Amino acid sequence: MDYYCAKDFAGPSFELFQMPHLMALAVVLLFTSFVIFLRWRQNQILNDTFRTSLAVLLILQEISYHLWNIYIDEWTLQKMLPLHLCSAFVWLSAVMLITRSRSIYEFSFFLGTAGALQALLTPDIADYGFPHYRFFHVFISHGAIIIAAVYMTIVEGYRPTWRSMRRVFLWLNVYAVFVYLINMLIGSNYMYVTHKPETASLLDVLGPWPIYILAGEAMALVMFLLLYLPFALSDRRTARNTG
Repeated sequence: MDYYCAKDFAGPSFELFQMPHLMALAVVLLFTSFVIFLRWRQNQILNDTFRTSLAVLLILQEISYHLWNIYIDEWTLQKMLPLHLCSAFVWLSAVMLITRSRSIYEFSFFLGTAGALQALLTPDIADYGFPHYRFFHVFISHGAIIIAAVYMTIVEGYRPTWRSMRRVFLWLNVYAVFVYLINMLIGSNYMYVTHKPETASLLDVLGPWPIYILAGEAMALVMFLLLYLPFALSDRRTARNTG
């Protein structure tokens, strides 16, 4: 057990887009595709079971991460408060699934999906490669955030709007300022608004502080637009057919 949960992992280090990384991404894609099957079956009992199970998985994964950090003596206020976007959306996605909250959905669809997708492609995972606990935690928790948003969209029939996209982008900026103030108060680096993460990430190519923050906002807006594009095209096609 110490091998899989050790603070100093003796196994292979994580490497971007090598076989373990690609296999983890493939598994996330497979489970995301399963949502299409749920829509096709239209079985409410199966849907409710999946929705509840996914919420429980999100909660247990995050609890296990806190317990692991306690185990390796790394739990601190500067690291473990749920202020990173993905940490927050683990809890928010679980609440969304349980309550079917439309208010949380619009934030989960844009912020949760965009943040989790970036984390899956360039995970902040240090040297914890497969089969360490941290490797599984990163891909399960972030994958589940995406699956939750996809489920609410495809199975429950929720959808974003132009207005919700603008609202989410505005609150993202308000939240970033709030988190920056928290960082200044307690000496943390939540949302990486104080400095870049220590491990390789997409932020490395976006310039120095604070340029990478502005570039990150521009990228977030582009990702929001790409996420909304299928709905915009569908609306345009519907308007053309009824016009």
